[in-house]
Amino acid sequence: MNIGWSELLRTLGGAFALYLVLEGLLPFLDPSAAQRLMARLAQTDAERLRWGGLVSIVAGLGLLWVSRHG
Repeated sequence: MNIGWSELLRTLGGAFALYLVLEGLLPFLDPSAAQRLMARLAQTDAERLRWGGLVSIVAGLGLLWVSRHG
């Protein structure tokens, strides 16, 4: 697979834009639920947050792989 830098930047820009849209949905649709979620996350210990981040990374990479090769 040989893509140019402009294509790579366009793809990464689109992915980041989609991330921002998805990240903004909960605060827009239900601000009080977003506040409760942030308060719970602030009280969560670092080890649990780290594992949650790892699970999120693995799930995202798996979905990306399936979307590209599935």
